[in-house]
Amino acid sequence: MTAIENTALGRLEKEGRLLNAVLKGGTTKPGRFGFRGDIALKFQAQVADEKRPPDYSIEQVLTIAQDGESTISMLAGYLHSLAYLGDVADVLDGALSPDGRYIMFCNNIDLLAKYRIKLGNVTFHVLPCDESTVWKEMMDLVGVNKDDIKKLDAGGKLDYLLDAAKGLDASYDEISYEDGLKRMAPVKNRNENRPV
Repeated sequence: MTAIENTALGRLEKEGRLLNAVLKGGTTKPGRFGFRGDIALKFQAQVADEKRPPDYSIEQVLTIAQDGESTISMLAGYLHSLAYLGDVADVLDGALSPDGRYIMFCNNIDLLAKYRIKLGNVTFHVLPCDESTVWKEMMDLVGVNKDDIKKLDAGGKLDYLLDAAKGLDASYDEISYEDGLKRMAPVKNRNENRPV
C-alpha cells in the first residue's frame, strides 16, 4: 500500500489542503496513490482553533501520484474562476512538472473556449465547465464509456480514466494568463437559482 507521505501529494496533506475526499488511497496500479476531492487554495483566517472552510479550492480534483516521485503527472479539477489559476500554480509549485498533464475546467470562460496557459514551466489545459462535473467532463473528453469501468472499484476507475487522459490530443490555442483574465466572464453566483 502506497503511503501519501511518499508521493507528491504528501506536502499538500501536511498543509491540510486535501479536503472532502471521495477517494484518498492506493489505486489498482502498484505504487500509485489516488485522490478525488478538493485541494484548498486559499484558507480563511482562523480564530482560535475553529476550522473554517477555505475561501476557494480546486474542486472535484482527480489526480494520481506515484510512490517516490516528487511531481504529480496528471491532475484534473474545477475552478470557479479562471483567476484562481495563478493560485494553483503557486500552491502546487514544485509538485507539477513540465511533462505533466493538468486540466482545469472553469466556470467563467466561453463555453466554446479551449486554451493552453503556461505558468512558469507548467502548461495548464483550460476548458469550460457549466452545469456538469469534472468526472463527467473527463469521461466525455477522453471518450470513456461508463460501461467500460462499471466493474472497477473507485481506484480502478480513477486509474482507467486518468491513464486514458494521458493520450489526449490537447493542442489548444496557447494564450497568456493575463490574456485569459481579460477574456474571462464574470463569476457566476452558484446559489442564484437555488430554491430557498
